[in-house]
Amino acid sequence: MFKRIQYNSPVILTFTFLAFISYLLGKVTYDVSTRYLFTNYKTSLTDPMQYVRLFSYIFGHANWSHFSNNFLIVLLVGPMVEEKYGSTNLIEMIAFTALITGVINTLFFSTALLGASGIVFMLIILSSFANVKSGKIPLTLILVAIFFVGREVLNAMFATDNISHSAHIIGGLCGGILGYLKTRRENFTGRCNLQ
Repeated sequence: MFKRIQYNSPVILTFTFLAFISYLLGKVTYDVSTRYLFTNYKTSLTDPMQYVRLFSYIFGHANWSHFSNNFLIVLLVGPMVEEKYGSTNLIEMIAFTALITGVINTLFFSTALLGASGIVFMLIILSSFANVKSGKIPLTLILVAIFFVGREVLNAMFATDNISHSAHIIGGLCGGILGYLKTRRENFTGRCNLQ
């Protein structure tokens, strides 16, 4: 029976399992590991963990609801994005988005950053680039940007919750930039191959 199960999306599945292990480790250590290893917050530039947490915060989650809400979307959208862009490109995109979001959060915001929601928004925006044709802007991209990123801009301005809406916005912007650049490169390469 297990021979029929395919590890069909290695980056997305590995990301999910690592985040789940991080979540379990947090429960076992009464969230000490989550605070020390998987939460991005401003410390001294001489603290080596500050640099690790610029990436590792995407694995940590505050509770089961936080984890399951993020990874439900990661598991739904991620395999399509990984198939479109490839595993190596997706690793680079995740690392880039985590770093940019972590650095901006550390420099400009006082809130601690925890979870994969920036990556979720990156994947959502990237997924809308899946069927882009040369020189065209898909309506799905516009609608996704309005519904997901636009909502987060409004929430960032008016909501008084404990959610880092800036991470969602930055993740969505990273997805838009990366999707545009990858699509542009694909279209350029395709035109060069036709000539």
